Amino acid sequence: MRNIQVNGDRLWRSLMEMAEIGATPKGGVCRLALTDLDRDGRRLFIRWCEEAGCQVRIDRMGNIFARRPGRNPDAPAVMTGSHLDTQPTGGKFDGAYGVLAGLEVVRTLNDLGYETEAPIEVVVWTNEEGSRFSPAMIGSGVYAGVFSLDEGLATPDNVTRVTMGAELQRIGFAGSEPCGGRKVAAYFEAHIEQGPILEAAGKPIGIVEGAQGQRWYEITVTGQEAHAGPTPMRRRKDALVGAARMIDAVNRIGHAHPPYACATVGFVQVGPNSRNTIPGRVFFTVDFRHPEDAVLTEMDRELREACREAARSAQVEVEVKEFWYFPPTPFDKDCVAAVRRAAEAQGYASQSIISGAGHDAVYMARVAPTAMVFVPCKDGISHNEVEDAKPEDLSMGCTVLLNAILERANAPAEGARR
Repeated sequence: MRNIQVNGDRLWRSLMEMAEIGATPKGGVCRLALTDLDRDGRRLFIRWCEEAGCQVRIDRMGNIFARRPGRNPDAPAVMTGSHLDTQPTGGKFDGAYGVLAGLEVVRTLNDLGYETEAPIEVVVWTNEEGSRFSPAMIGSGVYAGVFSLDEGLATPDNVTRVTMGAELQRIGFAGSEPCGGRKVAAYFEAHIEQGPILEAAGKPIGIVEGAQGQRWYEITVTGQEAHAGPTPMRRRKDALVGAARMIDAVNRIGHAHPPYACATVGFVQVGPNSRNTIPGRVFFTVDFRHPEDAVLTEMDRELREACREAARSAQVEVEVKEFWYFPPTPFDKDCVAAVRRAAEAQGYASQSIISGAGHDAVYMARVAPTAMVFVPCKDGISHNEVEDAKPEDLSMGCTVLLNAILERANAPAEGARR
């Protein structure tokens, strides 16, 4: 393996130019999946890839694959990438860093005239965030066989209910390539940590050994709408009171399983949402995360019990629907070792870490040897317009990514999976 370094200035310029698409007044980015802004970001990425000599193809879920050929065109490709869609109040680096770090790998190899044995593909996955279309990671999920193509295309916008399939057609990214079914030598994804661990440790590289599991729920509380004045307190069936007790229980469940458990209510709808009417219906979401599946199972039990008790005490009804689940995911030991060797060869300080967030790498780990590279973000903040990262850290992470990819792209293809 050659210890090649990327052009960090070029990577930073590309990140800043991409961040102009959907830029917000507070310095962040709003580029929701399959909007016109997402289309514009995708077009810019494709232009850059074609200028770098890559062949671009798009599958039926709108996933984009930019291929740099290798000496052996029949060898399974080494893939790297992430996503370009953001949260409504997102930052410049979540997702976009992984995509443009992959592009910088290609550009650096082009600068050096370096030919790998296997092809390299840079990927943009559709709807990683799950903000506009739920659940998250649908593009990579269809590719990995977690969801069917029909399920992916039929997924509705959380507000307007327009489907992903219709929006892919509208913005011109309903591709013709099949989703998945090809051998992949390895998949690497670079990402900001989205947490405080690396920054606190003063280390620029996180060697990600796996991702914690997640359970997402949709909970509907049904009471009875009534006038806020004439209805006595003891006779009320207030859906919001019941939901408030359940939401408090979610927080308590998170605190009951330290240090790794996370429990979040991030979306709430109240009906009829009138100041002088007792709420008759509340819908809210729950997000549970933990690196141990047994603990997630216990958190699930505690949630259902707490919701039943809150519904009884508030004289309301509750429906708890598990909306999405994936277990804790260990990454491939050989790919993780390749990342570690790449960091050591450059003399970069690093540490092992478990991802607290879901990433497309979680689904890719089901079909290919997979690993991730983390770099610090300021104050550990992400999914926020103030999200920030140091150019030198981003450059170091991309250099580690490049050298890990080279190790795999020049290795024998035996053992590659679909």
